[in-house]
Amino acid sequence: MNTDNTNKFNGRFGKYGGQYIAETLMPAMSEIETAFNTARNNREFQKDLTFYLKEFVGRPSPLFYAERLTEQLQGAKIYLKREDLNHTGAHKINNTMGQALLAQRMKKSRLIAETGAGQHGVATATAAAIFGFSCDVYMGEEDMKRQEENVKRMYMLGAKVIPVHSGTKTLKDAMNEAMREWIATSDDTFYVIGSAAGPHPYPIIVREFQKIIGEETKQQILEKENRLPDTVIACVGGGSNAIGIFTPFIPTDSVKLIGVEAAGFGLNTSQHAASISGGKVGILHGSKTYLLQTEDGQICNAHSISAGLDYPGVGPEHSWLHDKHRVQYVSVTDEEAVNAFLELTRIQGIIPALESSHAVAHTIKAAPSLPNNHIIVVNVSGRGDKDMQSVNQYLSEK
Repeated sequence: MNTDNTNKFNGRFGKYGGQYIAETLMPAMSEIETAFNTARNNREFQKDLTFYLKEFVGRPSPLFYAERLTEQLQGAKIYLKREDLNHTGAHKINNTMGQALLAQRMKKSRLIAETGAGQHGVATATAAAIFGFSCDVYMGEEDMKRQEENVKRMYMLGAKVIPVHSGTKTLKDAMNEAMREWIATSDDTFYVIGSAAGPHPYPIIVREFQKIIGEETKQQILEKENRLPDTVIACVGGGSNAIGIFTPFIPTDSVKLIGVEAAGFGLNTSQHAASISGGKVGILHGSKTYLLQTEDGQICNAHSISAGLDYPGVGPEHSWLHDKHRVQYVSVTDEEAVNAFLELTRIQGIIPALESSHAVAHTIKAAPSLPNNHIIVVNVSGRGDKDMQSVNQYLSEK
């Protein structure tokens, strides 16, 4: 299967994607697209990016055999791609380093970003610090409460965290405010989008900066097992960590790819964030994709215990991969995610982010019925110390 189905003229993945944005933003989008297409083929840019990913971020991240979890489940052999060990504690830094270097080439002086779980905000603030940008991060008031430690980290790094009080006060609303700000300030400001979502060219930019996860995984599993995995599993909100690990495996049909959405209180309720499993096609944040909406097209409020998955849409490439039946999209409830969070912590000594815990939860359900020569790779997209307050509150309420 062709891994880049993007139409070069309109940034579409099949019928998904595109640029549904204000006319005033078109020049800024065109400027970014031109700069990115030039940079991705520029040796000096790639050399700089490789240097910072290795020397600053700490890549490559390990591919760890989860021996005790494998033994407990008595089924498939489970490997964990340890993106939680990156500097700042998640996969988000892969993308922010790339976009910050791009902003530097474009001679911008300021970075802005949206964030939900705070990891993209921290990663953007970190990139701003090392490259000397000023930085403003938009974050929903509700997310600021449940991710207080990441808010403190952003302030410490020199960023200004701007609370968003509208809507559900979560990731969707933060993205709305960041895009409004960018319309007014695009001359000197670069908007660092963290998800593989939004208007073209952002889904492609984020994918290209995150696919290093899958490229490393492919090389590492060949070294360890002398073959490719049978299954690759990753959580999906906007979809950056999933598209990052999936992309190099998409052409190989023998590798099953599974994206795990947030079912919240259950798909049979209105309290979930499973845009593919429980949504329909519409327009959100400048892109055509699957999203949660009412019968008359109003965006629904999403819910997940995980702030990073608490988003009513998904990246357009994921929508296309779903329709092409190349990726299977499933969902996991809050309760299942918390149980997986506790299980991996107690059995392997790895505290996963609540986002990643959704992928772990599906693995725990699927692995026992698979033969012991079946190889599963799970993307542990971030670490869970940021989520201790949310988990403790959930357990106390239970």
